[in-house]
Amino acid sequence: MSDDATQALAEGLIAFLETGDPPQGLFTPDVFLDFTMPTWRLQAQGIPGVVALRKQGHPGPGEVPRWRLDPTPGGFVMEFEERWEWDGHEWYSREMARADVVDGSISRLSVYCTGDWDERQRERHAQQVQLIQP
Repeated sequence: MSDDATQALAEGLIAFLETGDPPQGLFTPDVFLDFTMPTWRLQAQGIPGVVALRKQGHPGPGEVPRWRLDPTPGGFVMEFEERWEWDGHEWYSREMARADVVDGSISRLSVYCTGDWDERQRERHAQQVQLIQP
């Protein structure tokens, strides 16, 4: 897969994460999602299932302010941060995703998430930890 195609797929994944709606061709019809949180694991298969799982955890839009993309022989790995508002709170998470690509679309996506941090968790973290980089 070319670097341009990998970049385009990663940008499509970010658009899906920010809106909850996948761009046309982002996923294969039988895409498989394996999503791991700190204390739970969920799976979905097919585009409707993947969209439903995403909207279950992130019912509204958000943003991906920072991300890094590393191509692999069969797809890519992406590290990213998310921010969103929900139920009167501002939320944050850090995640890592590995995507397998078949014929230019994501066929399998494994996502590992730190869990959702609300304002109190972020404040507590800032009081106890001095990060070297954002």
